[in-house]
Amino acid sequence: MPTFTTPDGTRLAYHLRGAGEPLAVLPGGPMRASAYLADLGGLTAHRRLALLDLRGTGDSAVPADPATYRCDRMVEDVEVWRAHMGLEHMDLLAHSAGAALAMLYAARHPRRIRRLLLITPNPSALGVRATPEDRLAAARLRTQEPWFAEAFWAFRDWLAGEADFDDVFLPFFYGRWDDAARAHADADVEQTNEEAAERYFADGAFAPDTTRAALAELTAPVLVHAGEVDGGPRPDLARRAAEAFPRAEIAVQPGAGHYPWLDDPEWFVRRVLAFLDGPAGPDLPWAE
Repeated sequence: MPTFTTPDGTRLAYHLRGAGEPLAVLPGGPMRASAYLADLGGLTAHRRLALLDLRGTGDSAVPADPATYRCDRMVEDVEVWRAHMGLEHMDLLAHSAGAALAMLYAARHPRRIRRLLLITPNPSALGVRATPEDRLAAARLRTQEPWFAEAFWAFRDWLAGEADFDDVFLPFFYGRWDDAARAHADADVEQTNEEAAERYFADGAFAPDTTRAALAELTAPVLVHAGEVDGGPRPDLARRAAEAFPRAEIAVQPGAGHYPWLDDPEWFVRRVLAFLDGPAGPDLPWAE
């Protein structure tokens, strides 16, 4: 397992899986170990994934200063990681809350991005987030599911701040509530650093106007990949996030929730590869 050390002395680990052109991957959660991403639906058959365990998660060390769990404080972790891997430029994929970190990285280091893939992204770095109304609207798309009636009211109460998180509504985060989804959900608690998750979106993490201005100059192509039945983000919010980038395209995966590589691996891999095999940024040396 390769490791590297950040400027503040924190040892971070990452995991290499598969073969082919490298694809750097940032996990979400927030602050969930990269293990939950597995092989991203079989993407390892086509690309060599480098999956980073953010500080305090997975095989990475706990930092001396917990304040460094804040999203913007980890941008330089990503830059040191890139340099450690010897990549002059990189294709970067980020899932969920990890997309907020990827956006901040792209804003600060735009010349290091070859292609950017934002999978069911949390767009907090742009000053917008999924609302309870968004999530309930997506949940109502699942009325034909046998678990819907019990799950919906618990979900509504949690979103209103009137009840604690309840596993009964976990199915809303998946396009298919099958054994694979259950196992994936069951691993969440063990894989997530809850203290770090609480600090990830802390006050001061984002300066949306500054980030939007920087991303408006990004020359790299961007894929914003949404799930049809995901509530965070819904496809409409994903489209709004894509407007921050000059060269963005949208993919909405039919029937998919927040973890689209689980819901239909073949569809997910095919769409991701179509983007990765497309042209790179126009001012980069490998662009035609």
